[in-house]
Amino acid sequence: MKLYLVQHGEALPKEDHPDRPLSDKGKQDLCKLAAFLEKAGIRASRILHSGKTRAGESAQLLAAALAPGAQTAQIEGLAPKDPVEPVADRIADWQDDAVLVGHLPFMGKLASFLVTGEPGKSVAAFRPGSMICLERGADDTWSILWMLRPELLA
Repeated sequence: MKLYLVQHGEALPKEDHPDRPLSDKGKQDLCKLAAFLEKAGIRASRILHSGKTRAGESAQLLAAALAPGAQTAQIEGLAPKDPVEPVADRIADWQDDAVLVGHLPFMGKLASFLVTGEPGKSVAAFRPGSMICLERGADDTWSILWMLRPELLA
């Protein structure tokens, strides 16, 4: 199983819009990421997000490329300061590839927890619009396969 962790795209400042939707740059970055992934044949059976506007919009932009016809869904536990263990427990039984769209520091901590067993060890340098691909092996351990950041897709 592959798990794709995405930090939402760049959002508008809270002073400009309290819900913090994606900025034009954030939308462009996610569209480039989606196009690249679609061309590479990456697919997922589900795309889940935190429910915050910027994460939901990011999930929607990825869904058309990665899960044509599938709906995105909000799940609890992906907020910036949520503990990672409940999400790690939740995905333990998943067999199909999935995308989780959320926020820092949560996404970095989840990647660290899955790979090292400790949420405090940094294993990936996320920035808005980044995606990391983790793969669960036959022994239920996770490995990093690759990571994409917006500047690589320019």
